[in-house]
Amino acid sequence: MCPVCLATAALIAGSVTSSGGLAAVAIRKLGVKVSREESGAGEMAPRSNQSESVSRIRRETMATSMMEKAKVVSQEDWLAAREGLMEREKQLTRERDALAAARRRMPWQSVENQYAFAGPKGKASLLDLFEGRRQLVVYRAFFEPGVFGWPDHACRGCSLGADQVSHLSHLNARDTTLVYASRAPQPEIERLKKRMGWTMPWYTITDDFDVDFGVDQWHGHNAFIREGNKVFRTYFINSRGDEAMGSVWSYLDMTALGRQEEWEDSPEGYPQTAPYKWWNWHDEYAANVSLDPKWAKAVDSARVTLGLKD
Repeated sequence: MCPVCLATAALIAGSVTSSGGLAAVAIRKLGVKVSREESGAGEMAPRSNQSESVSRIRRETMATSMMEKAKVVSQEDWLAAREGLMEREKQLTRERDALAAARRRMPWQSVENQYAFAGPKGKASLLDLFEGRRQLVVYRAFFEPGVFGWPDHACRGCSLGADQVSHLSHLNARDTTLVYASRAPQPEIERLKKRMGWTMPWYTITDDFDVDFGVDQWHGHNAFIREGNKVFRTYFINSRGDEAMGSVWSYLDMTALGRQEEWEDSPEGYPQTAPYKWWNWHDEYAANVSLDPKWAKAVDSARVTLGLKD
């Protein structure tokens, strides 16, 4: 759960009283659910109590932010300090590349069930979610009865993540599809997408898909690949790992095929093309199915002039 949802849960838990003297709050891992029927919880405390708690948290946060100002230096010293950190950043980049390479060598888990989803066009299987592409990434978003914000909103953390999703045409250009999946019915999902301006495919889970892939109580990304009509699970990311998701690179780095670029350390036979050259404007991928020679020349020139390596 995102920190804000956790804080909200704590406030609600502290403000709910029961006629029997017991608080009754059921907090889901990706939302907040208050149950009166099961526990006999009574009315919530006055709103003023909640406001006082929020004000107290805000004051404490402001107090901890009153720290000593950063050291002010010359441009020369600033550049030297930045160079020192850049070495660490480059090391982190290398480690991230190595981790992605290890993911590409993960064993595959055979998916025996077809699974059933509801989509904007009706029923769909897990295979249908690929939309004909080789790879699939499914994010389990929490939008359903019992989740904090329902029915107007999905979980705040899941919503923040949805706001970060880049244009899917770039991901699709690497033969990879991204979809979201929740327990909410399709009319509610379509209404939410329209309100929030989201365009990713978003399906309704109708069976044990979330239970089988570890996302029934917690958000997460599952990556799949298909060989013909046979589907395999290749990787899984959840919790703080989801923080980095949203860019085309973060999605591709968790897949079995990776970015599919020549510099990558991938098993023999994996598809790879030159870096940068496959990039395109998101509205022209379909029109430009072949490599643009002018763009390829511009890339080659830039790599030589700027010394681009990573």
